[in-house]
Amino acid sequence: MAAAAAGARGAWCVPCLASLDTLQELCRKEKLTCKSIGITKRNLNNYEVEYLCDYKIEKDMEYYLVKWKGWPETTNTWEPSRNLKCPLLLEQFYNDQRDYLSQLKQGKAVMLKNDIKSLKPAIAEYVVKKAKQRVALQRWQEELNRKKNHKGMIFVENTVDLEGPPLDFYYINEYKPAPGINLTNEAIVGCMCTDCFFEKCCPAEAGVHLAYNKKRQIKIQPGTPIYECNSRCKCGPDCPNRIVQKGTPYSLCIFRTSNGCGWGVKTLVKIKRMSFVMEYVGEVITSEEAERRGQLYDNKGITYLFDLDYESDEFTVDAARYGNVSHFVNHSCDPNLQVFNVFIDNLDTRLPRIALFSTRTIHPGEELTFDYQMKGSGDVSSESIDLSPAKKRVRTVCKCGSVSCRGYLN
Repeated sequence: MAAAAAGARGAWCVPCLASLDTLQELCRKEKLTCKSIGITKRNLNNYEVEYLCDYKIEKDMEYYLVKWKGWPETTNTWEPSRNLKCPLLLEQFYNDQRDYLSQLKQGKAVMLKNDIKSLKPAIAEYVVKKAKQRVALQRWQEELNRKKNHKGMIFVENTVDLEGPPLDFYYINEYKPAPGINLTNEAIVGCMCTDCFFEKCCPAEAGVHLAYNKKRQIKIQPGTPIYECNSRCKCGPDCPNRIVQKGTPYSLCIFRTSNGCGWGVKTLVKIKRMSFVMEYVGEVITSEEAERRGQLYDNKGITYLFDLDYESDEFTVDAARYGNVSHFVNHSCDPNLQVFNVFIDNLDTRLPRIALFSTRTIHPGEELTFDYQMKGSGDVSSESIDLSPAKKRVRTVCKCGSVSCRGYLN
């Protein structure tokens, strides 16, 4: 589940990856070179195994049907096993067979027979689908890491089903304003501090306390805004009051959940409590437009709208099509992430940035979650829950499974 976010420049969508494959295959078929898509005279006639499609034995000789990287499927060839120098692909080929047979036996482990002469068509079909999915997810992972602007790496995995990269999703790093909405991203004034931890800095000028301690962990209560140093400040990049703007330092994995919640996000490293984890971004729209879109999303059973209600309710972040990793973070009624409003260069209190901080130590492999009803105020009482007409029409069932589960997302 989760959000899709913002950022006008450098946006991309998953279908572009498929069209690149098609262009590469067309170039090789027609013997054409094109440096912009990686087809040069040097590699025009290169043959590299992309994945294995099938298996058979003829005259006591083992053969594998090979899909060649960058070549159309019409050029697939049967190759004797002695010619293959791809142990990882061979391992994946047999693992995929086991996965398929295990599904037929309702999850029970299976042993592959050693005396088969050829694969059953259904098994071969599954192996090819799984291989194509693996290629698509790897390319999507590479694209995500090319587009991100933060230190942490992004990984993708799906060991649950055959779902590939989401369609019509555009990765961005910052808010994307809808037509008619102006996001001012240049500060007017900045601090003159040489040590922002001890001097009167941007938070003090805004009438609040510095949000972070010496370990760069958040120390303020939920509902209190964060004012970080901005582009006008004299302090350098190592200033202790520049945390959210640097992006996530953690390597995260977008993974397919096994509980029916679609995609989720898990950390691959330990995250200490009260640490900044990620920013939530998306398309900034008016509340009126959010009401209209909310009816569509509720009917589909998805939740993507995040009200920017720190001081008013004029704007909403819609993460359905545009977003970063936070697009895939699932809801929980017992979350390990907490929402905070952040102001850096844009000091318009109607348009805070949304940051997610850890509420407790999060261990490697643990899924990241936040409460979709927990806005910047930190209030999740019944009075704080949005019960607009759109939200009243369809209630989305919560699948978080926590002891404190409220039963519904809205």
